[in-house]
Amino acid sequence: MKCPMIKKCGGCFYPQDQYQEELKEKTLFIEKEVQKAKLKIEVKPTVASPLVNGYRNKVIVAFNQKYEYGLYEEHSQDIIPYKHCLLHEDIMDEILQYIQSYLRKYRVSIYDRKRHKGLLRHVLIRRGVKTDQTMVVLVCNENMWRGSKQFCSQLVKRFPSIKTIVLNVNTRRTPIVLGNEDKVLYGKGFIVDELCGLKFKISPQSFYQINHDQCVNLYTKALSLLNIKGNETAIDAYCGIGTIGMILSQKVKQVIGVESNKDAIKDAKNNARMNQLSNIQFVCDDATEFMKKLAKERYKVDVVIMDPPRSGSTKQFMDSIKILNPKQVVYISCDPTTQIRDIQYFKKIGYHTHTMHLYDMFPHTRHVESIVLLSHKSPDSHIDVKVEFGEGEEKVPLDKIAERAKQYQPAPRVTYKMIQEYIEEKYGFKVHTAYIAEVKRNLGLPMYDAPNMVEELKQPRRHPTAEKVEAIKDALKHFGVI
Repeated sequence: MKCPMIKKCGGCFYPQDQYQEELKEKTLFIEKEVQKAKLKIEVKPTVASPLVNGYRNKVIVAFNQKYEYGLYEEHSQDIIPYKHCLLHEDIMDEILQYIQSYLRKYRVSIYDRKRHKGLLRHVLIRRGVKTDQTMVVLVCNENMWRGSKQFCSQLVKRFPSIKTIVLNVNTRRTPIVLGNEDKVLYGKGFIVDELCGLKFKISPQSFYQINHDQCVNLYTKALSLLNIKGNETAIDAYCGIGTIGMILSQKVKQVIGVESNKDAIKDAKNNARMNQLSNIQFVCDDATEFMKKLAKERYKVDVVIMDPPRSGSTKQFMDSIKILNPKQVVYISCDPTTQIRDIQYFKKIGYHTHTMHLYDMFPHTRHVESIVLLSHKSPDSHIDVKVEFGEGEEKVPLDKIAERAKQYQPAPRVTYKMIQEYIEEKYGFKVHTAYIAEVKRNLGLPMYDAPNMVEELKQPRRHPTAEKVEAIKDALKHFGVI
């Protein structure tokens, strides 16, 4: 089936009936980019999307003064009217057609961007694919829709899958679709979807992968690249609403998600509570700035998952990774060209990759998603040493080996709890973990697994009294730390 708008609309680049050729072209393009960067990386063939058409769970349209709705023409603000888009679920177009007839019937004013007048600017529809839940967002130039109760009643009656209707207020003279204010007209203001066995609340402002089924494949592959033992501390950088971090949290000791978008962080915290995940926390901060703070504190990090915007990451972010020295970094990218640029810098700081995995998240478009695992370079060579154990000439006695092994056995790890218990028993008072951390900082000691570390980074440090400082130093001497 061919799209009649393909030459006018900027959404699709490749014809719908040439999908296998499209996959080959995407792979070839990335291979050439890798070669240009002079990197020795095997580029795996692009993994096809389970759905080639109808895969998008989100649509945004604008209306013109004739009540025609459509997508913007490429490099323009002109609307290309349509009745059916091959990339969307059929129900989305059915809802839009119903809204169109309602607008015409009641002569609802359409926004005129030149005069900055009129009510309706855009309509956004989001779908929970697994739950069959639908959200309708009316983006308006005013904070009121007269007759909204009647509109909501009729729309929900016609489409029972609609669980919430939201009025988003956008009075800005910019092409940005959503404003900052949301008013719930019907329902709870969000829908719920399921991804990789977990539930996620999706609000109008939330980032959520467009292609649900391919997202499952992408995340499954990304996490399969990690060698996980269960005691790791992981960072989920640019975490959005926390999807991949929460999936990972089921396999590791602790996950810290960082995201600059306040609405996304709010959703992430709600999602963690909804899924009863207690070992993941979220911080609203710029990813680079947060990583710099962790690096300054020498926080113990075993794994980093990063999914930056299309522009890629920053040198400061990657420099922080060098200091934190995680064994494994999984880099997910929606623009492999900026990822390749970042891989070149990672190579300079000692992190290497040998394989790039491509996933087609957006069939018929120019875009492709990529994943790499970055780790420290393995030695180029090794030496085989033959040692014979037992009695006799040129053999090493087994008892000598046992004695030698004891000498190299690592000392048991000294925990904050051990220090607290020692001080309480000897001095009769308690000390906060933040006080122990402060003394260790001042002594230049490494900050491994410091309790409440993330919270401490968000507030002023706590300074212990001289008495408690001496008690903490005594405990550190007792356990052989200093």
